[in-house]
Amino acid sequence: MYTTTNLIPTTTAATSSISGAVIWGIVAAILALVGGILVHFLFVNSKNEPKGKFAKWLKDFLAFKIMWLETILKILYYFGTIFAILFSFALISTSFVAFLVCLILVPVILRLVYESSIMFIMIWRNTADISKAVAGKSEKKAAKK
Repeated sequence: MYTTTNLIPTTTAATSSISGAVIWGIVAAILALVGGILVHFLFVNSKNEPKGKFAKWLKDFLAFKIMWLETILKILYYFGTIFAILFSFALISTSFVAFLVCLILVPVILRLVYESSIMFIMIWRNTADISKAVAGKSEKKAAKK
């Protein structure tokens, strides 16, 4: 015979770990919000110049004056092109036309996508250079007056 001695559902280890993860997620979000605000106002937006080479680099990095996107896009382009060329040889046994398409067309498409992405970075860079030049001219005019 089966008897039920415990009719009250108990929490399992899975529900306990999920509720712990939710609580930690809320605490982490609050700490990240406070930390982000503090970093922005006390370090990145501060008028004081940091002392030390690393501190200057870190301030420029956090202020997005150093851009990694161009380097990451180049690496992804190289990876994608090499992968497409090497993968195309796996298609030789199935279809010679598929091999040629993958060998020729995929690297060309990757190059076009890469160049269009880099074009936006070049537009940003040229716009920043123009902005700096205009700001420099307006400072010179203000100094003459």
